[in-house]
Amino acid sequence: MEVYQVRVFLEVARYLSFTEAADTLNLTQPAVSAKIKSLESEIGTSLFHRLGRKVQLTEVGQFLFAEGQKLIDLENHLLKTIEEIKQGKLGQLKVGCTTAIAEHWLPEVLFRYRQQYPDIQTQCVVFNSAESLHRALTSNQIDLGVSEIDLGDFSEISATAIAPIHYALIVATNHPLTKQKWLSLKELQKQRWVVLPASSANRLVLESRLTELGLLLADFPQIETVDTLSLVRTYLTQGNYVGFASDLEFKSERQSRILTSIPLQEFPVPGNVFLLLPQRLSQSVIPPSDRPSRKSPSLNPIQKFVALVQPAQTSTSQLAAASPATEPSVRLRSPSLITRSHQTHHPETITIRIGIQNATIPTVTGGLVIQRLGLLEHFLPRSGRYSSTQYQIQWQDFSLGAPIIQGLQSGQLDIGLLGDYPSLLSATSPSDSPHPVSKTRLVSFVSANPDGSCNAVIVPHESKLQSVEDLRGRVIAVPFSSSAHGMVMRSLQTANLLSDVTIAALDQANLNRPFQHPTKLADGYAHFAPFHAIACQQGKFRYLLDDDLSGLPAFHAVVVSEVLAEQHPEIVIAYLKALQAAQYWCANTSAALPLISRWTQLETEIIVQLLSSTFQKQLPNRFFSEMTIRPDWIAQHIAQLSLIPGNESLKAIDLNQWVQSDLLQTAKAQL
Repeated sequence: MEVYQVRVFLEVARYLSFTEAADTLNLTQPAVSAKIKSLESEIGTSLFHRLGRKVQLTEVGQFLFAEGQKLIDLENHLLKTIEEIKQGKLGQLKVGCTTAIAEHWLPEVLFRYRQQYPDIQTQCVVFNSAESLHRALTSNQIDLGVSEIDLGDFSEISATAIAPIHYALIVATNHPLTKQKWLSLKELQKQRWVVLPASSANRLVLESRLTELGLLLADFPQIETVDTLSLVRTYLTQGNYVGFASDLEFKSERQSRILTSIPLQEFPVPGNVFLLLPQRLSQSVIPPSDRPSRKSPSLNPIQKFVALVQPAQTSTSQLAAASPATEPSVRLRSPSLITRSHQTHHPETITIRIGIQNATIPTVTGGLVIQRLGLLEHFLPRSGRYSSTQYQIQWQDFSLGAPIIQGLQSGQLDIGLLGDYPSLLSATSPSDSPHPVSKTRLVSFVSANPDGSCNAVIVPHESKLQSVEDLRGRVIAVPFSSSAHGMVMRSLQTANLLSDVTIAALDQANLNRPFQHPTKLADGYAHFAPFHAIACQQGKFRYLLDDDLSGLPAFHAVVVSEVLAEQHPEIVIAYLKALQAAQYWCANTSAALPLISRWTQLETEIIVQLLSSTFQKQLPNRFFSEMTIRPDWIAQHIAQLSLIPGNESLKAIDLNQWVQSDLLQTAKAQL
C-alpha cells in the first residue's frame, strides 16, 4: 500500500465521486479508478459500494477514511523534518571528548552552540583515554571528537588544531616550590609526584616529553598514581605533592589560590586542542577559507560545530606580509598513539653536531634557548624512515665563528650559527686548505640588525683618538673572520683608510675579558655584540665608531652542511621548527630575558639592550628575531666585501645554490 494510493482514496471518499476527486488531484478519471482498484487489490477487499454513478464507503472504507489521514499527516511531518534537517534547522550532534575537555573547554562551546541552534539536540560523551575516544569515533558511536591528543596519525581520522592548551607544574600555594618562577623536570626528580593513570591525556603528554628528553617516569622514584582529578587535588593540597596539569584543569582551585601553576622549561610553548572528524566526513565539512556564515541554512549540525570552533585561516599573502610578532602561534606537537616499529637489532644512530655561540647574545634563540628548553629533541622526526632512529645531539659552544666555519667545512659540524661575514666565508673554499672543503647551505636567519649598528670600534678612555680619520696609521685589533672583522674592513674601505690602518688579530681566549692584553698592542678594538657593550660598561673603554659606515644591515644565520640538507632535510626542518619555537617563547614569555641573563651570566640590562622581538627604528643597536632570509642583504655584503683584498673568493658564491629557503618554508607550514 502506497501513501499516494491512500491520498487518492481519501479524495474519492471525501467527495464520493471519482470525477470530482480527479479534478482535485489533477488526474484523469481512469487514472483515479486505476489507483483505487490497485489499492483494493493490495488490501484484498472493496473500499466502495458502486451503485450506478454513485458510490458509498464499505465498512473497511469507512475505517480507512477515518484513520488514513494520520498516514498522510505522518508523511507530511516526515518530509518536513527531512527538509529541515537538510537545511540544518533540526538534527542531533554527539560530541566525544576527554575528561579535561569535558570539564573546562567544551561546556562553554556547547552552550554557545545550543544558543545559536536550539533545535539541534547535543550530547557530550566523556572518555577516560584518547584510545577509547579513537574507538568511539571510528565505530560511529559519536559524530566528532575534541581532544588534547592529535589522532590525525590514524588514516581514518582528520585532526585540526582549534585552540591552545598550556601545561605546567601544579602545586599547593603553600608548597616551597612556589618561590620558583621557572622549573625544569630534571630539577624535580626527587619531588613527590601524583599523576593520573597511563591512559589519561596529560599523563601521555608528560611521558612522551620525558621520552624525548631521554627520561622515564621511573626516573622519578616517588610517584603516586591515582584515578581521578579529585584525588590529585587531595594529594596536592594535603600531601604537598607536585603534579602535572593543563590550564583546563583545576581552574577554580587556581582562581581561589588553593593551587598554583609553575612554568616548566620543557613545556615552553602551548600544545593544541584538536577537533577530530572521521575522514569520511572531513571532505564534506566546508574548509574555513570557504565556509559561509555560521547561521547559513546550508550547514548540517557537524558543519555548524566546525564553523563555531575552527579559527579562520590566514591567507598565504597575509602570512607573507606578517611581521614576526604577528606570525601564527607556535605549538608543541601532540604525542602519537600509533606504536612505532622499533628495530630490535642495530637501530640507526644519528649524531647531530651543532656549533653555537652562547655568549653572542643575538644567536641565543638558535643555540642556548633551544638547548635549555629541549626543543630540538621535541621536533626531531620519529616516524617513517626515522621510526627506529636514536639521536645524539652534541652542542659545541664557541667564542667565535671561525672554528664553526672550519667545523662545517671539515665535516666535523652539521649545523652552525654564524654572523654575516663568517656565514659568507663558510660558503667559500680556502685556497690554502690541504683537504677538500665540504659545501654548506644557508637555511635561515636567526636575528637581524637593519641599521648595522651591532658592531663597534672602541678605544681606551685615555686614548686621544676621536674620529675615524684618527685611525690612519693606527692598529685595530679585531676577532678575525667575525662580523666585526667584516664591518671594519667595509667601513675602512668606505672611508678610504683600508690601506692606512693595520688590522690585527684580537685574542679571544677569555670571553669575559677580551680586551685585557696590553693596550700598546692596539690603538683600538672592534668587536661584535655584546662584547663592546660589556667593555664600555666596565668603564675602561669608550666608543669611537659605533656605526657601520658602509650602511649595510647585519644578520646572524643558520648554516648547515650540504650533506645534512640533502640526506636528512627532515632534521634541518626539525631544527628550524625548534628555532621558531624558541623565538616565539622569547617574544611571549616575560621571564625569557631574565632567564637568558641567568644562563649566560650576563646582566639583564645588556640582554634587554640587545634583543627585541620586532625591529623598531627608535631602538638602534638591537637585534630582532628574524628567520626570513634576505638574499638582497647577502648580495650587498658580497658586493662590498669582494672588493677588499683577500675576499675575492666571495664573488664565486652562487646565491641560488647556497641559499636554500624551501626548508624554512616547510618548517613554518608544519607548525
